[in-house]
Amino acid sequence: MTGNIELKRTALNDAHRTLGAKLVEFGGWEMPLAYADGTIAEHRRCREDAVVFDVSHLGTVAVRGSGAQERLQGALTNDLAKVAPGRAQYTHLLDEDASVVDDIIVWWRDSDVFDVMPNASNTDSVVAAIGGEDVTASRSILAIQGPNARRRLEGISPEAAAVKRFHVANVEIGGVATVVAGTGYTGEDGVEIAVPNEHASGLLEQLVAQGVTPAGLGARDTLRLEAGLPLHGHELGAGITPLQAGLGWVVGWDKPAFIGREALIAEREAGPRRHLMAMMGRTRQPLRDGAEIIVRDAVVGTTTSGNFSPMLSMGIALGFIDADAGVSLGDPATIAVRGRTIEADIVPFPFWPPRS
Repeated sequence: MTGNIELKRTALNDAHRTLGAKLVEFGGWEMPLAYADGTIAEHRRCREDAVVFDVSHLGTVAVRGSGAQERLQGALTNDLAKVAPGRAQYTHLLDEDASVVDDIIVWWRDSDVFDVMPNASNTDSVVAAIGGEDVTASRSILAIQGPNARRRLEGISPEAAAVKRFHVANVEIGGVATVVAGTGYTGEDGVEIAVPNEHASGLLEQLVAQGVTPAGLGARDTLRLEAGLPLHGHELGAGITPLQAGLGWVVGWDKPAFIGREALIAEREAGPRRHLMAMMGRTRQPLRDGAEIIVRDAVVGTTTSGNFSPMLSMGIALGFIDADAGVSLGDPATIAVRGRTIEADIVPFPFWPPRS
């Protein structure tokens, strides 16, 4: 319980306990933060081998039938005409002022069959904008990620392991109907598998038997930060547009309509007032969100995410910097963290893999 609110639990909750997970509240759900070896070990395992995350707390909105594609085209920013059935696409749902209500993956399963995957807390807002049915409670989603993810998955299902990046397929795994997408949130290769709840624990057990390491929300966050991937509520959300976040590529500018189009076009013409940039500290001291970014003795912005990079052994952060501050890649910066200042540099995205 959190206050008087009972936490939601995924179908894998008992399995997490058996595996020794530390469970915490996250967005109204009880979720694994880390297992016995800890976040840094899980992070490295994802970069070097393969891990599995329970991401069943994320939403699934089923949009079906004649006119489904047109409904999504008229609401979401990206252009479904660029892809086809059997593909996945990253996109945004905007407010009328071009703020990002949510960032979404669309799984286009068949001609008129779409699974729209929002962040859990935004599922109701997505349903209000596009219609469809919230089927989140009927399935679990396991994300298998890492350079050896497909090789280890082959021992359970060669067909699932063969689903290409940003493709989607209906795959039977041990006689169970699943949906497999070549998507993830770590910067590594891998797939996400939607499986009926009653078969989720069995699939997790098989993955662990194949040498896939269970990983929690702690590693998921440090992995996405190293990869320079935005998190809703930090790099995306109210008052933040795709252009400010450096994600103009998710916009189908030639589409005649989507929610927030006019405001976004106006911002493109005027130029965004701030830009998301990356900062790397010069020591192991973790950087944090909500810290002032100081360049040439002036406060030029605020960090939105920060942590310690297990692969680089340095503090790293993302943050919005005023467009008129004249900040460029390579500029030295100071990050004011909890009463202390940390020397850093403005660096390109992503932090990992490092640029040669």
